[in-house]
Amino acid sequence: MSSRHDHAVGIDLGATTIKAALVKREEGLSEELALSTEADQGPEHIIDRIARIVRQLTGDAPAERIAGVGIGSPGAINWERTTVTQPPNMPGWETVNLRDALQERLDFDDPVLVENDASAAGLGSAHYGAGRPFPSFIMVTLGTGVGGAIIYQDRIFRGSTGGAAELGHMTIDYEGPVARSGVAGAIEAYLGHRFLSRHARDRLRTRATRLHDMTEQDLDDLTPKMLHEAAEQGDEPAREMLAWAGHKLGCALGSTVNLLDIRKVVVGGGISQAGDYLLDPAREALPRYVMPGLQDDLDIVQETLGNEVGMLGAAHLVFAHQQDHDLSTA
Repeated sequence: MSSRHDHAVGIDLGATTIKAALVKREEGLSEELALSTEADQGPEHIIDRIARIVRQLTGDAPAERIAGVGIGSPGAINWERTTVTQPPNMPGWETVNLRDALQERLDFDDPVLVENDASAAGLGSAHYGAGRPFPSFIMVTLGTGVGGAIIYQDRIFRGSTGGAAELGHMTIDYEGPVARSGVAGAIEAYLGHRFLSRHARDRLRTRATRLHDMTEQDLDDLTPKMLHEAAEQGDEPAREMLAWAGHKLGCALGSTVNLLDIRKVVVGGGISQAGDYLLDPAREALPRYVMPGLQDDLDIVQETLGNEVGMLGAAHLVFAHQQDHDLSTA
């Protein structure tokens, strides 16, 4: 095996599943594992399970095999990339120093770096995925919620405290539906999994659509994945719903382009699997919400690496930290 400095563990911490991978710097994933989070048992139990999955990937002496551990986590991350505060759907978790707790469990002095999960996905896209052609781009992740990242010159733009790029909580209608953040008309209140499903149920319940054959009575178990499947089968109401969502996305992205002068957008997350049914309407809408002088070279592309991109980005945190350290000591 090559030098341990060529490998890191990347972890995508979710409220349902902990996904982890052994990542080689230039080549990407070499081994993957997943473990249920069991979030209802509290943060100490979750950290135990993170330590367990790291050992499963690296053996009982992880310091002998890897340069460090990177973790993409929901919640607010501090500037030092050590603590996680109030990750959604994880009961009992206020502010936890994840770095110290994991280093103690692993008897490990090498870096443990924590970043917001959407920012980690953006970093993974920048170095391994659809974002590679673009030195700077906006990343949007569409899943249970709507996350975001700003990648500038192949690095995460973090703002003043580490909390930049909460794109899901940008409002597009100050009188619109309220997102879980409490922001009225935030894009997450339109494109988050639960809202999109509920809105589609309300609009399609009385319409002739293949979705009635794919779901229970009154579309009660409708999901965005079903919308995509019906759209693929030629179902016009399903295509209309995805186009409605794509228009909302294009509207929100127009504001980010006007603010940042970054013209490229990468869209990932489970809902992005709807592909062009969602993204073509976003591409059509985007220029209408961007000032004329910033409309050249606008582009929205789909991230196709799925869950891998978060693990790859988390591992790259370690590689970038290592490079920065080498430069500072040269």
